Parts: sequence; structure tokens; C-alpha cells
Amino acid sequence: MSSLFPTVASCPIKCCHESSDNGFPEKNLTSNQTRPKPPRPRRIILVRHGQSQGNVDECIYTRVADPKVMLTEQGITEAERCGGEIRKMIENDGADDWKVYFYVSPYKRSLETLRNLAKAFEKSRIAGVREEPRLREQDFGNFQDQEEMKIQKGVRKLYGRFFYRFPNGESAADVYDRITGFRETLRSDIDIGRFQPPGEQSPNMNLVIVSHGLTLRVFLMRWYKWTVEQFEGLYNMGNGEILVMERGYGGRYCLLMHHTKEELKEFGLTDAMLIDQEWQKYAKPGELNYDCEITGPSYFTHFDNDQENTCGG
Repeated sequence: MSSLFPTVASCPIKCCHESSDNGFPEKNLTSNQTRPKPPRPRRIILVRHGQSQGNVDECIYTRVADPKVMLTEQGITEAERCGGEIRKMIENDGADDWKVYFYVSPYKRSLETLRNLAKAFEKSRIAGVREEPRLREQDFGNFQDQEEMKIQKGVRKLYGRFFYRFPNGESAADVYDRITGFRETLRSDIDIGRFQPPGEQSPNMNLVIVSHGLTLRVFLMRWYKWTVEQFEGLYNMGNGEILVMERGYGGRYCLLMHHTKEELKEFGLTDAMLIDQEWQKYAKPGELNYDCEITGPSYFTHFDNDQENTCGG
């Protein structure tokens, strides 16, 4: 394991920086309106943890609690490769002042993924790390009875992947609720510029979220306001793979800045979702897409053809 992160809790890297406002820069949003708005990070990079013991053999959950399931040797290799891929992508920007800031699920396989992908970065390139419990995996309840879990997963396919709640566990809808809270925290961190102290803030900051397959799909659903039906058409990222939300020409984060339409279709995006991503590429933060098919006429069946080409307010 990399010595860079002996433990997240004892990590010597500051997760936020002390300043004259006693570590609460958000207070200055009202006390000092003349302070220039910090630059938005260049990217939000979503990372699914590397291959875990549970990905290879679900029987492990009958002996080991889900939060304690570890990476396999292949998973460690995937995490290291992922770190190299992220560094190469960032270096291709040609900027000298780039850094990375991490949000990570507290599950062991996520922490191990972080520590191994972080081998690609010197200490001077890491702005900070925050362990975020809201990024944990969906709670599947009690895994002790493997046959019962097979039955429950079969029922979920019939009931629907978003609303079905495992006994003593969570549904994807429950994950949506906690991810909504995390999203607001993340947006606040971006608006405040929490990742670097005033005077050192750069538009070449890169945020990296290390989490789990379903959790990351729900995060994207919440961020881009995708529907339940659209969520249920998405696929998990591969272990140790990334999905990149990059700052577009207007300042919003867009998947099409890094990925091709073909790649996003393989992930499960529909034509309507891709049209919205094209809009995201050029739109400014705070703007609304009034012609969005996701939230407009696709809900209604009584419009004629002319009306279907406009999005109601």
C-alpha cells in the first residue's frame, strides 16, 4: 500500500485550510460580498472501486461485513492503473498548477482504491481528501443467507431497480435521498472554493469521487435530473474505471467534454439525455434548459406534432 495515505483519519494533508475566518469560508458569502468568486474545478472524476472480493465471490458477504470487503490483487492493479490514467488526462491539459482533491466512500474497498490510485500523485499535487459516508454502497441488508439474497435480487428485477428496498436495507431511491445531501455539500464546496486557500485557487483543480457502481449512477441521475426510467437503463462502470464530468465552455459540467456519444450510449444514455449533454456543454451555471426533452413533452401523449417540438414551462 502507498505510504502517502497511512489512514484517511490521520492523513497529514489538510482537508480544508485555516484562514482568518476560522476555517468557515462560507461565512464570508454574507460578510464579504466583494470577494471574487473562486474558479470552478476543471473536472469531477467519478471512480468505481477496483475489483473486490465480493465482485468475485458473493459468498464472502456471508462471512465479512460489506464495509470490510477488500480489493483483490486485480483490484489493486486496476486502482493503480486508474491513477495513472487520471494523471495522464490531467497532464494533457498542459497546466502547471493542477491539483486533485478526493472524496471517498468509507468502505474498505473504496479506501484501498484511493490509496492505490493515489500512488500516481506526489504529496504536492494532492489538495486534500474527505471521507464521505453518504458515498457508501447501497445497503443490501443481511447477506448471511446467500439463497435468500438470490431470491431478493430476482424480485428486484421484477419490481424495478430504483424503488425496490432490500429487507433491512436500502433501495436506490434511499440512496438518491442521501446523495442529494452530498450533492448540495459538493456544490457548496465548489461555490466557496474550499479546496485551496484564497490566493492559491486555480481553475485547474480536479475533484475525484471514489465510490461504488450504483451510488455513482444515482449521483449522475441527481446531478443531471435524469428520470427513474432513464436511471434504470444505465449500466455500472467497470471496476477501476472512470467517468468524467468536465467543465464546458459555459462553465457547467458535461460528460461530452471527455467522452464520445458512443461511449455514453454504452453506459446507457438515451438520445434525449445526449441532447441535454450537448446543451450542458455550452450552458452557464444557473441557466435552465427550457427545451429539455427529459423534463418536457416526453411526459405527455396528447400534444400534436407541432406542440411536441417545444418544451412547456
